[in-house]
Amino acid sequence: MVQQSEVTSRPLPAFIIAGAPRSGTTYLYNLLDHHPEIYLAKPRAPEPKFFLVDEEYAKGLDYYSERFFAASSLDAIRGEKSANYLESPVVPERIFQHLPNAKLIFVLREPVERAFSNFLWSTRNGHETLSFAEAIKQEAARESCYAPVVRFARPFSHISRGMYAKLLQPYLKLFPREQIKIVLHDDIIADPARVAADLMAFVGATVILPPIDLHESVNTSRDRDETRDQVLSQDLREQLCQLYAGPNQELQELIGRDLSHWSQP
Repeated sequence: MVQQSEVTSRPLPAFIIAGAPRSGTTYLYNLLDHHPEIYLAKPRAPEPKFFLVDEEYAKGLDYYSERFFAASSLDAIRGEKSANYLESPVVPERIFQHLPNAKLIFVLREPVERAFSNFLWSTRNGHETLSFAEAIKQEAARESCYAPVVRFARPFSHISRGMYAKLLQPYLKLFPREQIKIVLHDDIIADPARVAADLMAFVGATVILPPIDLHESVNTSRDRDETRDQVLSQDLREQLCQLYAGPNQELQELIGRDLSHWSQP
């Protein structure tokens, strides 16, 4: 096992965009990747998932550093994005062991919309063949028997990924609160310039607006295209809002943000 004292000479990330899937992580990657002082792991896709995928993690930090950060300059602020880190029970401890000073960024989307977006993504990529309603009914059973090829992608985990408070707890227990930044998808929609400035300051970069359209949405356009044929019914939306009401309240208390609008159908 690699000891923390061994990692100082390697180019490794100072921050990680760690989730949640279908919530705006790609938007944040693109936002920060345009900053001249920041180097994001390349390629953007497929994501590194080094701390998640057992076979990747077993290759060690030298492999991780060389594959994803070798092209970075010595003084770059390095980062990576792996949206599935949030949902793994082993990732928080792995990151903390090797990168205890890393700053963690989580972007959270209203969970009903996130779940439906997850479903659309899985359908588009050929994983999901059930209706959204049926997929929800079978989610627990399907999660218990993922095939090895998709055990880390977890394409049927539409609902469980929105239990944010539960998923954040392992990180909050290990890392100081000042090393964790929680962004709401709502914040990106309402004031992307403020989100950009906050994130740049958080990772230690000079606050400068990137040369991109901050109002350009990422991934959500695909959702709109797909919903031409698949629409989330009002009845199902109301059921899911009720399902998430308790977890949303727990998250609200955890992060100190008013999330009451999330539970409104």
